[in-house]
Amino acid sequence: MANRCNHLDGIQDVTPSARGCEECLQSGDVWLHLRLCRTCGHVGCCDDSPNRHATKHFHGTGHPIIEGYDPPEGWGWCYVDEVTFDLRDRMTPQLGPIPRYY
Repeated sequence: MANRCNHLDGIQDVTPSARGCEECLQSGDVWLHLRLCRTCGHVGCCDDSPNRHATKHFHGTGHPIIEGYDPPEGWGWCYVDEVTFDLRDRMTPQLGPIPRYY
């Protein structure tokens, strides 16, 4: 595991793609927590959710940074460097209330 993240300069201000996990909303599946891609704004479900769409998004796109996003939690994670870091000063505002599907 890396001691620090080499991808912090790539963090973008993004608009969330959905008010819940994009793929779970389309398929009618459930999620536990949401993660927001800080490269493109994709909203996916966490690894404790059955479908793990946020991680699948990373593997499909290579976008390294996610933000804890339900509600915005003030932390980030880099999949590549396996590092958690503080995002409290750069949290993405929610689009509105997030429906609960768990």
